[in-house]
Amino acid sequence: MKASVIISTYNSPMWLEKVLWGYTVQTESDFEIIIADDGSTNETKALLDAMMTKTDLKITHVWHKDEGFQKSRILNKALLDCKADYVIMSDGDCIPRKDFIQVHIEKRSKGYFLSGGYFKLPKSISTLITEDDINLQLCFTLDWLKKKGLNSSIKNMKLTANDFTSKLLNSSTPTGATWNGHNASGWKDDIFAVNGFDERMQYGGQDRELGERLFNYGIKSKQIRYSAICLHLDHPRGYKTRDSIEKNLKIRKETKQLKLKWTDFGIK
Repeated sequence: MKASVIISTYNSPMWLEKVLWGYTVQTESDFEIIIADDGSTNETKALLDAMMTKTDLKITHVWHKDEGFQKSRILNKALLDCKADYVIMSDGDCIPRKDFIQVHIEKRSKGYFLSGGYFKLPKSISTLITEDDINLQLCFTLDWLKKKGLNSSIKNMKLTANDFTSKLLNSSTPTGATWNGHNASGWKDDIFAVNGFDERMQYGGQDRELGERLFNYGIKSKQIRYSAICLHLDHPRGYKTRDSIEKNLKIRKETKQLKLKWTDFGIK
């Protein structure tokens, strides 16, 4: 198997269903999906059971009891279930373009992790996207999005860039090639070598902190934000708090200052 795709979710079956339809039309089919479920109700399990009946997706549902925002903990559990040597991570509110997995596989190389981004949609458009729009890839076309109310922006180049332009934009963007939980990938051995995610961390930068330990371990990063495209569906973030962000910033500061490669609060 070429890749294990970890998708995090929490009580958002309507968004997750759209995301999973995106994985049914991938140009690369040799992958599995691990759903990292941070304590959702049975509605999410029912959706996954239905999707496994209706599609050929290989889905493993990794769940734990709802104890508040514990994404780091469930991601570590999901990592333990990955069968492939290479891991792609995304979120249950990010619909992948049909070449999403293919790009990650083609761009991967030893000693590196890949850093992607997302194209953020307003909620008004997010709710309009149907299964057919995903199957036909209409929601990734600028004409379709503008008809639904998308404003003009230089960011729209993410959807229109060809292979040459995307390479140019990847190399010239001022955005750092960090580990972004909604669109990043790396070798499973490298992630285990730094002991995965720090489970002390709630919302706010826990993905970046993993990347910072990978840097300290000697892993470099490549920018693919204009090549590996996913649409971010808008929704409120009730779990975002000042306390969690401040606590995470302290942990990240220590990781950087002490050049830490390992967390004692990870997989092991």
